[in-house]
Amino acid sequence: MTRSSPSPSSELPPVLAGALEDFLAAAVRDRKSSANTVEAYRRDLSRYLQTLAREGLAGPEQSTADQVARLLRQLHNGGLSPSTLARNLTSIRQFHRYLMSQGRAPHDPTESLEAPRVERRLPDFMTLAEVEQLMAGPDLDEVLGQRDRAILELLYASGLRVSELIALPYAGIEVRAGLLRVRDAKDHERLVPLGRQALLHLERYLTSVRPRLEREHSGSALFLNAQGRALSRMGIWKILQAAAARSGLAKKISPHTLRHSFATHLLERGANLRDVQELLGHADIATTQVYARIDTKYLKEIHKTYHPRG
Repeated sequence: MTRSSPSPSSELPPVLAGALEDFLAAAVRDRKSSANTVEAYRRDLSRYLQTLAREGLAGPEQSTADQVARLLRQLHNGGLSPSTLARNLTSIRQFHRYLMSQGRAPHDPTESLEAPRVERRLPDFMTLAEVEQLMAGPDLDEVLGQRDRAILELLYASGLRVSELIALPYAGIEVRAGLLRVRDAKDHERLVPLGRQALLHLERYLTSVRPRLEREHSGSALFLNAQGRALSRMGIWKILQAAAARSGLAKKISPHTLRHSFATHLLERGANLRDVQELLGHADIATTQVYARIDTKYLKEIHKTYHPRG
């Protein structure tokens, strides 16, 4: 991406700029952080280090808990949300822990600080009727309509992130096995099973549609656009919006809405939370728990039925 202004780290004193660049390089190299995560680190830490520079600190190892807390208060007073404040604190904490691991700092000034309380919003999802309505959107008499239906079925059947969908390799798809081998942004691999409808439309796409879209420049991507190039995130989003409009679905949806619906519908029908965590590729089960909409009456009934003194 072309920048219209110099990198924020170039405005920092050399010692602070060097520490920042070393941390960002390690985030990519050792932790396989995504480009978006690295950019967020750069923004948060450039602001933090500029504050330290203004206060006359020679290096980040001289920072104190009071200085970090003061910056967070300033950001809060500036109108930043609790989630953004929490992300800033996480960035600063990761930075200082990196410095400690390298023997470049004796302590972590964020150790005694608590992140702002962030209310987790329940993810939006579709009802089964809305899913069926969306699936009826693509015109199956059209080549691209058949492709679009395969994409929608695959997203809902697998719970894939859109980045994982567009990265699926054509050569690695085994329809007969009924499984997808998926790699996430950190190169972790997981197996995701597919249902009958997804397999039906995916096989149709592979045998009848992709060969008609393929060009010399198509590469290894599974899903191609009308020009034979790999579909982009924006391309997937447009396909979803077109299907929703054609089906008359009034609900505002995104590719992630299908991922949320996948998880919610599994849990509503009794799937184990750990299994859904594995299918979604969540590193932390706390991320998956947000989908567990459990009726308290149901919990009371379970307790009454099975507890010896229920």
